[in-house]
Amino acid sequence: MAPTTPRPVITVDVWKKPWEQEKPLHNRWHPEIPHVAHVVEGEVFRVEAVDWSGGAIKDNNSADDLKFCDATGHYLSGPIRIIDISGAPARPGDLLSVEILDLGPLPGNEWGFTGTMDRENGGGFLTDHFPYATKAIWYFEGIFAYSPHIPGLIHPGLIGTAPSKELLDIWNAREASLVNGTVQPPTLCDILHQRPLANLPTPKGSLLGLVEKRTANWERIAAEAARTTPG
Repeated sequence: MAPTTPRPVITVDVWKKPWEQEKPLHNRWHPEIPHVAHVVEGEVFRVEAVDWSGGAIKDNNSADDLKFCDATGHYLSGPIRIIDISGAPARPGDLLSVEILDLGPLPGNEWGFTGTMDRENGGGFLTDHFPYATKAIWYFEGIFAYSPHIPGLIHPGLIGTAPSKELLDIWNAREASLVNGTVQPPTLCDILHQRPLANLPTPKGSLLGLVEKRTANWERIAAEAARTTPG
């Protein structure tokens, strides 16, 4: 028997903003962000996604968009609820195995990018060596990619599972202790620009899927939810 076509569980319009999508996207980790779709254990399905910036990064030769973009979150499709063959949903602590069978660009949007963040906009692990925003564009041709700037390869981006409330509390307590501590990050002769060791939750730029915006519940979740950048 021929294999069935993967069921599309989430589709996106790359020309729309993340908050304009038919199934709202999100850019925070929190157990109370409602799922927008569900799949059954063993099912082959298709998920479409926007790039991490939600379309803020453009196909051009300037890195100014990376320098000034909102880097507080990575826009994600989902959440997706996983149900086993008995109908029971996955719970915190379960081991989830996901096999990526294929990936590629959406029609009419066959390009991607890599880059380094400006040190004044989050920076990166090599900020002391690469302090300024840089960007390279890739163009996809089948399974191959080429770039007018540097050679490149495709990768699946960011995939993850929402933490339990207990785990989220542990994350936030750990990050807060780093932010509020008295130990200063090391520098070399006081000239290296250090990447922040912790990034606490912030409502700025939060997109919480189906959670109604600017309600008391939205404000609470936005104040607790872990950022999706850095991933």
